[in-house]
Amino acid sequence: MPNLPQTNNTLFSQIAEIIHQAKKQVRQTVNVAMVQSYWQIGRLIVEDEQQGESRAEYGKYVLKDLSERLTEMFGKGFDERNLRNMRQFYLAFPIWNTLCSELSWSHYRRLIQVENQQARLWYMRETIEQNWSVRALDRQISVLYYERLLASQNKTPVITEAEQKTAELKETIEDYLRDPYILDFLNLQDGTYQENDVEQAIINNLQLFLLELGKGFAFVERQKRIRFDDEDFYIDLVFYNFKLKCFLLIDLKIGKLKHQDVGQMDTYVRLFDQEIKGADDNPTIGLVLCSEKSEAVAKYSVLADRKQLFSAKYLPFLPTERELELQIKKARKNLPLTPSFSKRGN
Repeated sequence: MPNLPQTNNTLFSQIAEIIHQAKKQVRQTVNVAMVQSYWQIGRLIVEDEQQGESRAEYGKYVLKDLSERLTEMFGKGFDERNLRNMRQFYLAFPIWNTLCSELSWSHYRRLIQVENQQARLWYMRETIEQNWSVRALDRQISVLYYERLLASQNKTPVITEAEQKTAELKETIEDYLRDPYILDFLNLQDGTYQENDVEQAIINNLQLFLLELGKGFAFVERQKRIRFDDEDFYIDLVFYNFKLKCFLLIDLKIGKLKHQDVGQMDTYVRLFDQEIKGADDNPTIGLVLCSEKSEAVAKYSVLADRKQLFSAKYLPFLPTERELELQIKKARKNLPLTPSFSKRGN
């Protein structure tokens, strides 16, 4: 067989950059459509509310009915809490032209929690100009950055400290992964779906899944085959992150996370690094996405040792407020006891 010429590196880089920009534009388009649709839904709710007799009665009955009917037609994702967020979104930003397409729905959900309108608009402008992540925005709001600037006669130390703290929020692999993942847009029926149903639903809703997956990810392949010796291995989903410059392998599991699930992913990552990963790529990340996590497996498996292996829970629907309250109570019970202030030294 004649030796074939290798692809020109410049040509490859140029084509890769075009694909990268195209995928970025697709994600941006989906994000703009999502933000705009939520703003429009909030506007309609507020306008209908203003025609009603009582705001309290509206909130009690109409939103509940609206949530039930939308959920029946479009699936999960339109519970009362989400509809209230959309309503508050419109009230906080009643003029569409004041919004910025560069910010995500997660940015806006944090911004609408700021009651002071001037502070809210200031945080929005700073987020755009300083390119703050949602995490950085949350940090600045939490420490009352805007209020401290107003109250300080010498603003330089306040700005310096804020910039230093923001710089300390260095992105790690954990910053690119979430737990849990909210997959309500897949419209999975409770208790009746299998792993291949989840995989197919993700492929059918790939753009929305990429938004939920996070920043910088692009889809590569499903059921990726890796052959080692005489055995074939199949990886459910493969993605690439252009910011981390590494592959992400996802294995979908129904039910509780098991030790063999982690061991299987460990094998996938090692084989992928050996057979597929390029010399310029960073080590591959493995993520076991399961419907129920196990603290014991997370603690007493290679998940605790290997920096490239992770597990996360996915939710086929958003939890209700009651479910969320129970989850918070459960989490607090697992927190270590804090010594009382009276026993602390000066």
